[in-house]
Amino acid sequence: MKTTTDTYYDHGTAAERWERARLFFDAKDYAAAARVLGGLVEEVPEQTAPRLLLARAYYHSAQLRRAEAELLVLVERDPVEQYARLLLGRTLQRQGRHEEATPHMKLASALAGDFE
Repeated sequence: MKTTTDTYYDHGTAAERWERARLFFDAKDYAAAARVLGGLVEEVPEQTAPRLLLARAYYHSAQLRRAEAELLVLVERDPVEQYARLLLGRTLQRQGRHEEATPHMKLASALAGDFE
């Protein structure tokens, strides 16, 4: 049985839920954005934008392991996705895993055109 809260987060078309998630994210309600985006990513797993915004919502709400999992899916699917690499590096850094973060940060810099 779905509760009213579940229905609210899952209600509407994919486009409506995407817009709702973006509104929550823009309002810095990252946990609510993640709740909407989680269902959306399950529905359209091939789409990059919802998964990337979900990873960002997890990152900003300090759900770092979840952010890492979503970002790993993205970089496995598209190894040259610059922002996903950057956010993965930062996510690993926030977890104190600096050595693991380094190659992702370097690759993100190179993909952005910063070769220093």
